[in-house]
Amino acid sequence: MPRTVSIGCQDFETIRRENCFYVDKTLFIQEWWEQMDSVTLITRPRRFGKTLLMSMVEKFFSMDSTAGENLFQGLKIWEIEEYRKLQGSYPVISLSFASIKEQNYHLARRKICQILSGLYSQYRFLLNGDILDNKEKKFFESVSADMEDVEATLAIQQLSLYLSRYYGKKVIILLDEYDTPMQEAYVNGYWDEMTFFIRSLFNAAFKTNLYLERALLTGITRVSKESIFSDLNHLRVIVTTSEAYEDSFGFTEQEVFEALDEFGLSEQRADVKSWYDGFTFGKRMDIYNPWSIINYLKTKKLEAYWANSSSNALAGKLIREGNKDIKQEFERLLCGEFICAEIDEQIVYNQLEQDEQAVWSLLLAGGYLRVNNIETRTRAYGGWGLAYELCLTNLEVQIMFGNMIHKWFGRASSVYNDFIKALLADDIKAMNVYMNKVAFATFSYFDTGKNPSEQEPERFYHGFVLGLLVDLADRYTLTSNRESGFGRYDVMLEPKDLEKDDGIIIEFKVQDKDEEQELLDTVKAAVRQIEEKHYEAILLERGIVKDRIRKYGFAFCGKTVLIGK
Repeated sequence: MPRTVSIGCQDFETIRRENCFYVDKTLFIQEWWEQMDSVTLITRPRRFGKTLLMSMVEKFFSMDSTAGENLFQGLKIWEIEEYRKLQGSYPVISLSFASIKEQNYHLARRKICQILSGLYSQYRFLLNGDILDNKEKKFFESVSADMEDVEATLAIQQLSLYLSRYYGKKVIILLDEYDTPMQEAYVNGYWDEMTFFIRSLFNAAFKTNLYLERALLTGITRVSKESIFSDLNHLRVIVTTSEAYEDSFGFTEQEVFEALDEFGLSEQRADVKSWYDGFTFGKRMDIYNPWSIINYLKTKKLEAYWANSSSNALAGKLIREGNKDIKQEFERLLCGEFICAEIDEQIVYNQLEQDEQAVWSLLLAGGYLRVNNIETRTRAYGGWGLAYELCLTNLEVQIMFGNMIHKWFGRASSVYNDFIKALLADDIKAMNVYMNKVAFATFSYFDTGKNPSEQEPERFYHGFVLGLLVDLADRYTLTSNRESGFGRYDVMLEPKDLEKDDGIIIEFKVQDKDEEQELLDTVKAAVRQIEEKHYEAILLERGIVKDRIRKYGFAFCGKTVLIGK
């Protein structure tokens, strides 16, 4: 009889005591402990078992745990005698920043202080007797949601001192989802304040803490050393391309197939692989998304569980507000193609708006992209670097982004759909009516503050192209900014059924008022460019006859659009 599948339970003790479905990851304890690293930071995508693993580590080492050896009997770590002796031998401070998702710095800082205050409440027994002197007891009592920065940033260090004195051993510190406050600070505009606060907190807890035995941090991204880790010279960072701990998070293909066998789903291996495989950690190319696998075992339905499990706001922001190059590359990804980029897994959040490399790095860290291949290449300006061949991770991620794009145009969805119908019917008059309505309704959604869509309309154009791609993917192969003839066209729709649909070429052009008095002049210039550059060449090569190729000029002036052919 298969074990019970528990959705959302991240407590190791509960899962073991209730005999819930669990994939044995306890050998992580041996690998981590034998590395002898003082402070370890491991980054993995969300919902990849980080919290459950941290709970496992806490239950194994903690002297306060009442679980004892029973939780680990039958698991791989318990087969190693020296680790049976190590179990329950250290004081452990365990906390999580997963809930720090406030919209301003004041509320975020207060939430962190509340977490620290709750941590102290677990150890109020330290106030009894002579373990703490009067000064230390006063500090203990000062730890609250309203404490000053001095108390807040020293709270973990001081608790380490108190527990070390009480138990006679240095402490292990576990911090789960360390980077959630930083992501929220970036999205909501209080990055500098949060960076200063977290840097001081981490310096005291992990750098100058004389009572620290080991520390383990987990998160989604490696926030740049200059941001919050500037003083942590002894920090070991394990990112998705690192070979260490490569099978400790997520499920390997063998683990997934064994689970499918247990639940009588062996015949579904190919579909499950298509939907949920594709993650790569280190040299392991067969990592599956555990959240979706667990949900599938529970419901036996193929759905986008992981992609819809929490906010994708940051990923959406980076694509929606990215420059036209980012949008064009993303179009290629949605078409199932690869892109090539240099990756820096040290994320500099405040450079995301200017640095295309940082955008792909963050999407890779978040699990939205996977590495297909790595090559060395010579840079145009000298030297060499590693070129990463990237693609969307799997079918689940592709569906998630498609739904996200639909929502971008949701406020004008009926008008947008009417425009698509008019485009397919070659109804120029209706196309003009509907396109102006679409532009008016959605232009502002692609604004980026410094470069509003009206001033930099390429951002809107390519957002619009992404929308076309989603709605017309069943009938057309849509590409943009590719070479054909003697230049690079803006948008091309190649019909999948050559007998049913026409080929379509679209050229966007912003009115140059010095040379074009009317928008109609801009339309004519756009169409003329299609003809002169012979953009239709690639369609003709594909067997589409010349009179089945439509050519449109889209002229823009602010939010006003004129379409002609």
